[in-house]
Amino acid sequence: MIKIHPMACVHPDAVLGDGVEVGPFAFIDSNVTIGAGTKVLNNATIYNHVRIGENCTVFPGAVVGAIPQDLKFEGEESWVEIGDRVNIRECATINRGTKASGKGVTKIGNDTLIMSYAHIAHDCTVGNHCIIVSYVGLAGETDIHDWGIMGGKSGSHQFCRVGTHAFVGAFSKLSKDVPPYVLAGRDPISFEGVNRVGLLRRGFTEEKVNEIKDIYDTIYFKGMNVSQALEYIEANFPQTPERDTILRFVKESSRGIIPKPRR
Repeated sequence: MIKIHPMACVHPDAVLGDGVEVGPFAFIDSNVTIGAGTKVLNNATIYNHVRIGENCTVFPGAVVGAIPQDLKFEGEESWVEIGDRVNIRECATINRGTKASGKGVTKIGNDTLIMSYAHIAHDCTVGNHCIIVSYVGLAGETDIHDWGIMGGKSGSHQFCRVGTHAFVGAFSKLSKDVPPYVLAGRDPISFEGVNRVGLLRRGFTEEKVNEIKDIYDTIYFKGMNVSQALEYIEANFPQTPERDTILRFVKESSRGIIPKPRR
């Protein structure tokens, strides 16, 4: 059963799944699809060209699907796609994509938390199980891989990437890519070690965490440049999913990875 408060404004073309709830003064535009069990609370706004999955909650003041804040946008059709079990907290904003990017869509994965006042710009991709903490600003085409965490009031330059299971500390200014499984922080931002606590909480063994640490020790502390370190790792470390994830991420980096600590 769909529950729409009489003071809500829902376009007749919007498609709402079973059990959707829409609170007072919420606004849902045309070309919107909302999955079963999702709640759009009071004063939330869902503009057109948005798909939201099942069992999500959009909190008061959040705005999903506004046109991108990009001067290259020319009014083309573009989208926001949000997975299942996503919480979008108070006054967070998620903009549509642009054709200029070649993507045309801003994507949020499953089981992700977007805290209050965070901004996710055009064509960003945020993976599954991510946490975007309050006041984070993701510039256009930022990619946050699965289980990535952006600390409060951190911000990214366009096209930056944060690898899987990486943790970016609060107030960080992200201008280069943060590789998988690491901690990043300080000003200017730098590599601060492996995200040991986060990895152990998610079921990684001590042996696996130490393997990841040895790989990053090679990249950052053995006196080699990045290309040399990658060649050494490929030749001397056993092939594992974690090793290959790190190698692939660093090889594909167009902005370069964050530097070693400046001490």
